[in-house]
Amino acid sequence: MKLPENVEKPLRVALVSLLVCGLLFPLAVTGISELVFPYQANGEQVTLNNTTVGSALIAQDFNASVFFHPRNSSASSVDPDITIGDAYGQIGRISNATGISGGTLKGIVNSLADSTLFFFGSRYVNIISLNLYLIKHYPSIYDRYV
Repeated sequence: MKLPENVEKPLRVALVSLLVCGLLFPLAVTGISELVFPYQANGEQVTLNNTTVGSALIAQDFNASVFFHPRNSSASSVDPDITIGDAYGQIGRISNATGISGGTLKGIVNSLADSTLFFFGSRYVNIISLNLYLIKHYPSIYDRYV
């Protein structure tokens, strides 16, 4: 059965567009991303002792009192970052639970802090980076949680 010309040409264009835009282009972009930016293309996976433990892009569920916790008031609670003020607010609890001095914890928070818009914007810190720092540098406290 032969399709009418006014149907056949648009159908070909649609199929070619589907192949190019839906298959070839995404595969090319993914391949280039893997080559040029492998860490970012794979979701910025974070490892501990050669084991993937999470992503720097998604909040992890740290609920023990010895860890920094993500914001509990964010809309989706998947934000991996908290403000410096939020981190400072948790220092007392962590210090009481671990025996690490508040000043030391504050120094760790400050050393791992970053800013939006370079140094002009709000300062924040990544939760998984903070907690992995504590795990790596205070193994006598954190080994039982790993």
